Amino acid sequence: MNVTITPGRLSGKVTPPTSKSQGHRLLLAAALAEGESVICGLSPSRDIEATTACICALGARVEQREDGLHVMGRGGKMDKGTSLFFDCGESGSTLRFLIPIALAVAGGGSFTGHGRLMERPLKPYFDIFEEKDIYYAQFGDKAGLEGALPPGDYCLPGDVSSQFITGLLYALPLLEGDSRIVITTPLESRAYVDMTLDALAQFGITARWEGEQMLLVPGKQMYRPAHVRVEGDWSQAAFWLAARTLGSDIDVLGMDNLSRQGDKCIAACCEKLAQNGDVKLDVSQCPDLVPSLSAVAAVRRGTTRIVNAARLRMKESDRLTAVARVLNAMGARVEELPDGLVIIGGEGLTGGVEIDSYNDHRIAMMAAVAAVRCEKPVTILGAECVNKSYPAFWQDYRRLGGTVEEKGAV
Repeated sequence: MNVTITPGRLSGKVTPPTSKSQGHRLLLAAALAEGESVICGLSPSRDIEATTACICALGARVEQREDGLHVMGRGGKMDKGTSLFFDCGESGSTLRFLIPIALAVAGGGSFTGHGRLMERPLKPYFDIFEEKDIYYAQFGDKAGLEGALPPGDYCLPGDVSSQFITGLLYALPLLEGDSRIVITTPLESRAYVDMTLDALAQFGITARWEGEQMLLVPGKQMYRPAHVRVEGDWSQAAFWLAARTLGSDIDVLGMDNLSRQGDKCIAACCEKLAQNGDVKLDVSQCPDLVPSLSAVAAVRRGTTRIVNAARLRMKESDRLTAVARVLNAMGARVEELPDGLVIIGGEGLTGGVEIDSYNDHRIAMMAAVAAVRCEKPVTILGAECVNKSYPAFWQDYRRLGGTVEEKGAV
């Protein structure tokens, strides 16, 4: 599906979907609990569908009812040697969370993914598996694991993805002994680890920080069923807050200012960008905000330097390259650096172009937000990629007064 946006300011109230990051975590905990859990307010998306399918592969039963999603979990019990197959779609969270879980509950499993998923780094796990004598193999879009996940120390870097830490935090409590996660480099996106600890606590699992670089995880724990609610997603709200900073009159509803989500800092970042002058943004703790922040930076008075963003090269797209190419095509002045961007702001953008979404939901939404400040229409190719995280994005864009013409079926 391609969409053509006729530029114009947006206005009205919008409620973003609930947190995809929290949704993944609650679904997995519910699947590992023995008994029925209820997850309220979980917004649909392709990534959430991938995790839901994978917990069913683990033996959980899932049913959507009026009061929420009911998950009947197996309690982390499965016969060793059971053949498990997980199709993780394009969801990095699903893949990286499930790998150690599969080892803990069944002694391994087979995984596949789509798009760029299986190109994204798994080396931190593979290094651990070599040390622990766990078999692994990856061929193209498939990977296989077999072996026992033993209690003990697990050392891994903190600057590749916090998702590796989260995966271990789900699996290690199921082991017979205590374990430690030792983080060998400065931890980026720590807020996502804290979200994991909160989700685990809701299902009766204890793990805690010991200093800044170590987590203690007691073994012999059992997940307990819970009734939980998913909060609003700051990563998606970021695009509407960016549009508001660009001059649209948007009221963003349903957000928790006390949330553990690291991306809630979007509000403070937008306030900083609303001021004239040069700004430096360190996004090591909130890399998913780069597209929304870049849209604002392109039309502000001053130069914005975005740093510590190298991890974005291994997202759904090479997100640094995609941001630079898309915004430059729209009339911005963006220089791509090895680990960031330099954006020289201006009064507005020209538009009048056809741009590639790079099959990246955040790039498509960035282009839609930037289009409000263009002189001419903007066509976004592959606009259905928003289904990965925010299937209702284009409907919400229209509700806010945006003019969007669709061509082609989703």
